Amino acid sequence: MQSVLEKLGIAGENPGVFFGEWRGGGAKIDKISPIDGRRLASVRTASDEDYEIAVTHTQKAFLKWREVPGPVRGETVRRLGNALRDFKHELGQLVTLESGKILAEGEGEVQEMIDICDLAVGQSRMLYGLTIQSERPSHRLMEQWHPLGVVAVISAFNFPVAVWSWNAALAAVCGDATIWKPSEKTPLTAIAVTKIAERVCRETGADPAIFTLMIGDGPSIGQKLAADRRIPLVSATGSVRMGLDVAKTVHGRLGKTIMELGGNNALIVCPSADLDMATQSIFFGAVGTTGQRCTSTRRVIMHESVADKVRKKLLAAYKTVPIGNPLDKKTLMGPLIDKNAVDMVQHSIQRLKDEGGEVLYGGERLDGAQFPGGCYMTPCLANAKPNFEIIQHETFGPLLYLMTYRDFDEAIAIQNNVPQGLTSAIFTNDMREAEKFISAAGSDCGIANVNTGTSGAEIGGAFGGEKNTGGGRESGSDSWKSYMRRQTNTINFSTELPLAQGIQFGSDDAGSATA
Repeated sequence: MQSVLEKLGIAGENPGVFFGEWRGGGAKIDKISPIDGRRLASVRTASDEDYEIAVTHTQKAFLKWREVPGPVRGETVRRLGNALRDFKHELGQLVTLESGKILAEGEGEVQEMIDICDLAVGQSRMLYGLTIQSERPSHRLMEQWHPLGVVAVISAFNFPVAVWSWNAALAAVCGDATIWKPSEKTPLTAIAVTKIAERVCRETGADPAIFTLMIGDGPSIGQKLAADRRIPLVSATGSVRMGLDVAKTVHGRLGKTIMELGGNNALIVCPSADLDMATQSIFFGAVGTTGQRCTSTRRVIMHESVADKVRKKLLAAYKTVPIGNPLDKKTLMGPLIDKNAVDMVQHSIQRLKDEGGEVLYGGERLDGAQFPGGCYMTPCLANAKPNFEIIQHETFGPLLYLMTYRDFDEAIAIQNNVPQGLTSAIFTNDMREAEKFISAAGSDCGIANVNTGTSGAEIGGAFGGEKNTGGGRESGSDSWKSYMRRQTNTINFSTELPLAQGIQFGSDDAGSATA
């Protein structure tokens, strides 16, 4: 562990603010690993003074960065991706140490950062505008995109580095500077990544303040970023409650938001489904990251004809899942992020029972010498009904609800009848069912998959959801446009001043005199 921290530049105590220089005049927080309860390191958070100085420097960095040609900005991001490649193993281990993800997922998250840097480099040469046919003679009507400004990125503990990169890599090639407020539960990975970005910027001559870091809690940093008129865009990932607070503040000053909030994701298993594929996807979606992904599978909606088979397959998988230290390559499920997370899942299991649900397997706390730190539990598999009140809520942990349906339209209705709308999936070999599921009359989620699970999105597609999930989009497709401001231009290269819609304003003489 110590060698990993040293390679990534993590000391015993670390300043948690960076804007070209490192400082931290706020409170000290100790990062305790959920794996075994050990202290990894300490971080000094941002003070009020740190906040003001950091925002000022980031603004100045933006004003210079926006003048740099897009492909040149892309070169800095290309080198950032290469630097992340060099430290993929160490960063992956640190993600595991801080968040409790298994090693494969830790390194997979770093690979997401590398992938989005590659995508952003290509995008740096494709910040396309439009030429539009003007109704007026000798006029050109066009549209172009300009850098937006300083972008605040508020990320959550479950993806401590990838979500930052989705925003920061695209924002950088678009000409923006970012201020990153990571979760206080995973500050060390943020410091390590920022140190890598700092070295890259110094090599390319970019102002390192284009990748500013501020570690602190919601009231001291998050609320300030939301209220700060110097920050035109806030990208926030977290709970619906947090998102509502941020959105009210940002929209109250007419700022922009990208919201990636709660997911209550369902997977439908149809009569024609390949049940081995379906149960494998359900298992990974529900147990991966210990159920702490916003895309985790929360609900399985099975046709009555296959429900017993699916339950038996899932029970067999759940009873054999290796639980333990995520640094062990044999482990498939590590700890939750902290004891409060375990308490939350336990509370949801009790509410399920109170409503008449049945626990089929798991849900127990795991402690003792084999499970130090008190953040472990067995994954829980439960029978539930769609009308249960607990079903309406996202439980951020390994709790999976099983329910049944008879009619396909009923299955879609059950899936859509929750406040959240992030991701969804169906397993079917019936073309009509598959096509209806992804049609306007099907899934109401931002992501709808056929014969693949709810979790594991690629960076090439736009990522985000509808309803209480927030409606924002990050990562691929045309998400880059969120980080730029659109400008429409009319260029008159004639000696006349014709008006649009053929409007004649006053007499010819009056028009001449006015002109």
